[in-house]
Amino acid sequence: MTIVCISASNIKHAGQNSTSLKTCNLIKEMVNTKTAKDKNIDVEIISLVDYELKPCIGCGTCFKQECCIYDSAFNQIYDTLTKANALFIVSAHYAPIPSKLSMLLEKIEQLAFLKRFNDEDYRSPLFRKPVGIIGHGGGTEEIIKYYKEPVLDSIWNALSYPVEMSIIKLNNEHKNGVIIPVKSVKKVEGSIFPIQEYDWTDIEHRLTPLVNNVLEKISND
Repeated sequence: MTIVCISASNIKHAGQNSTSLKTCNLIKEMVNTKTAKDKNIDVEIISLVDYELKPCIGCGTCFKQECCIYDSAFNQIYDTLTKANALFIVSAHYAPIPSKLSMLLEKIEQLAFLKRFNDEDYRSPLFRKPVGIIGHGGGTEEIIKYYKEPVLDSIWNALSYPVEMSIIKLNNEHKNGVIIPVKSVKKVEGSIFPIQEYDWTDIEHRLTPLVNNVLEKISND
């Protein structure tokens, strides 16, 4: 089985210190630890910052082609997603989400919409595929509740009808995923960018129910 984890950050200079990428790596470690004794599940990380995605122009060519004839990067990612057993999407709060994630989700939705509109019996290759959504940003515990609508709900909306993925809840209170808070934000002399520090032990604790729920879903399917 394969789980794909999408790191949606666009920040090139962050490199391996990208919070989205580090969260994907943490999820990979958690999955490997939890499934080591039972079954081998490969976790593939897709870092969108490494892809030159192009925006959808609404040409409709994908209706017959089942791909975007203008965007080989999208086609490569989409092919990987359709073959996976489950997905995780890790997105920063970029008012509302990173541009490359927005382009990816728009094309996924458009591929499903055109076919579903013309044939109500059509189902996307991602239909009922489990997906866990994780959001993060520069907000502390008091602020992250305001990230739910712009981040989690935006992604949830794109992957609902007509794509109809199985969006895995954290618990009954948090049905669209989980937001992780920043521990502190600091200014660094000589840099225009803030330094965000996270408590990764706390983050693993927050992610555990979501990771468990995704693993349970693919085990039962």
